[in-house]
Amino acid sequence: MQNSDTPTRTGGTTAPSGGPTPADRAARRAVTVFPLLVIAAGLIGLLLPGTFAGYGADVPYLLGVVMFCMGLTMSMEDFKGVVRRPWVVLLGLVAHYVIMPGLGWLIAHLLHLSPALAAGVILVGCAPSGTASNVVTYLARGDVALSVSVATVSTVLAPLLTPPLTLLLAGEYLPVDAGSMVTDILKTVLLPVFAGLLVRLVAGRWIARVLGVMPWLSSLAIAAIVAVVVAGSADALKSAALTVLLAVVLHNGCGLALGYGCGRLTRLGRPASRALAFEVGMQNSGLAASLATAHFSPLAALPAAVFSVWHNISGALVAAWMARRPTTVADTAGQ
Repeated sequence: MQNSDTPTRTGGTTAPSGGPTPADRAARRAVTVFPLLVIAAGLIGLLLPGTFAGYGADVPYLLGVVMFCMGLTMSMEDFKGVVRRPWVVLLGLVAHYVIMPGLGWLIAHLLHLSPALAAGVILVGCAPSGTASNVVTYLARGDVALSVSVATVSTVLAPLLTPPLTLLLAGEYLPVDAGSMVTDILKTVLLPVFAGLLVRLVAGRWIARVLGVMPWLSSLAIAAIVAVVVAGSADALKSAALTVLLAVVLHNGCGLALGYGCGRLTRLGRPASRALAFEVGMQNSGLAASLATAHFSPLAALPAAVFSVWHNISGALVAAWMARRPTTVADTAGQ
């Protein structure tokens, strides 16, 4: 699913011919166009910061739109997948919530980041999986069912895991109000997600007709978040851009590699390992940007804004490379 920082997940259904549904095709197109859209939004925020001045308080509402769209694309099948393969899903969750927070903390120390940037990088690492992770897994010919299950559960568990992990790892840099963060995640993530899921369950036939619009609506909302975040700290970005980009590239790249490595080390096949790579390496940077803006500062939200662009570019490139490496029967063993 996921992870908000990107286009929403695929619709979870298959066309009668066995090929991708219109919603799937829309999601794939959105993943391709999304980085360009967000880069454009970031440039506008950087060059014309006054255009988005004063909109920082609206970031949680924009995130709510993204998460509501995500809920509309979910179904009860997503939760059944957890029951079918609980241990593999648990492996993905542990890998995600151990590797990415740990990498964020390590990178902040190695690069000697300022307190605000360090807290922002760590917060990105403590966020749940990214909303486009299952789309990218599909493009990589990975295990989409596993990707959806891990992304779904990581999002549901975010109120329980993201605040304490942020407090533990970022508390040395800036004060962290974990209790308030829990409330914010419940309001901006879980409530919209479950509202979207409820609407899908009640009006499934009508919603199925508009699923193709959801990735584009999510993309526009995330682009707006990036524009607001960049505009809020445009001057600081000009001096810290290379440092932030380096931190983001290291964070994302190591997450992708270690996620894939976890799958292979535990003898999962290539499709499942590919799913774990994207579930670990791609983050809900929209949530991270919203929390950083509300609890830290606009500067702390910059890593999330840059991550939102970069992890879609890297995800698409890695997926294209993986897709050219066909899997065999042996590759699916143990899944």
